[in-house]
Amino acid sequence: MQSMRFSLLVLALISTHAFSASPTVQVDAGEFDRDNTVITFELPPVAQKLSHAIGQDGETLHLQSEPRGKASLIIPHLPKGHRASYLLSTSGGPSADSLEVILTRIYKNKLKASASGHHLFEYQAEPGELPRPDIKPIFTRGGYIHPIYSPAGKLITDDFPPNHIHHHGVWWAWTKTEFEGRHPDFWNMGDGKGRVEFVSLDRNWSGPVHGGFIARHRFVDLTAEKPVVALNEVWEVKVYNTFDANRGWMFDLVSTQECATNHPLKLPEYRYGGIGVRSNRAWNGKGNANWLTSEGQVTKDQGMRGRWCDMSGLIDGAQAGITILSHPANFRAPQPMRVHPTEPFFCFAPQEAGDMEIAPGQRYVSRYRFLVHDGPPDKKFLEAVWNDYANPPKVTVSVD
Repeated sequence: MQSMRFSLLVLALISTHAFSASPTVQVDAGEFDRDNTVITFELPPVAQKLSHAIGQDGETLHLQSEPRGKASLIIPHLPKGHRASYLLSTSGGPSADSLEVILTRIYKNKLKASASGHHLFEYQAEPGELPRPDIKPIFTRGGYIHPIYSPAGKLITDDFPPNHIHHHGVWWAWTKTEFEGRHPDFWNMGDGKGRVEFVSLDRNWSGPVHGGFIARHRFVDLTAEKPVVALNEVWEVKVYNTFDANRGWMFDLVSTQECATNHPLKLPEYRYGGIGVRSNRAWNGKGNANWLTSEGQVTKDQGMRGRWCDMSGLIDGAQAGITILSHPANFRAPQPMRVHPTEPFFCFAPQEAGDMEIAPGQRYVSRYRFLVHDGPPDKKFLEAVWNDYANPPKVTVSVD
């Protein structure tokens, strides 16, 4: 009966000239249950102006086209082993006006992300003013995400914490390095050996499936006679329209780093550096931050490997937290993790497993997904988020 209704719907859309061809998308759940799952796929040219996907039961989903011929949908529910088919259309379903993830430019190219009327995060593009007069100008920094808020509005991240002034929400820097025979340190900014600079905000967008931005950074070696750019970096960040007061909301960050000269950036074995997360200073002190990884409870501060790590704690009497998931395509996945024993700080540090380098002519691509939540972490749910990220449903697009 569902198949008959779907066929009748196709005929109805064609008869009203909704489009000259009738593209359909088939989604195979595979081995996992799918709930609120983001799928991204190649869209044929004939379908790139379409805006909705209509299921066999008449359910209408928003379809968001992207540059380079891609498109995204959010599948509400699909049990493991099942398939679902969607007809792509130019119209249908509720207005997207109240459903968008909205990215707004504010002062000095700073970006604010919101969804469902909730403030989610801000991206600090150009450096802002230092928050305290005792902070030296050398610590001025841009190109990071802070503040980040839970669904209930709890402040999850910290910026310029007094015990580690160079920590900034979600940021990226390398620590122990070798470049042209010198040893810049892009992490410990107070030493004056290196810094990471914001360069440009290339694009930002809003949409019913996701909003996001693309920004450029550069890693500057300050140990040379004159400052030298060692690495160029591009961040692509997508915030998905999956906001749920009980389950949280999520965003993806893809970092692409390339050498700025004909010399590699060597990264000797070291215990931290890479992508960092600094959380609310209420979690300072041993035992105030709670840790849970894909492998279970944290037993030591370094040397562990994991697919994901959750950091949580009490904020104004209520628990909230943030999970960072490392994509299986990342270098040395599952990557080594650094967990600070007395402070709310975490990073994935692939160089902890041994020497590595970023070589000229090669792109070093790292992919991470973040889930921001209220309440304690739900390991079963986090595994489901991981499965969606690491093993997405199979998608087949056809044009009749």
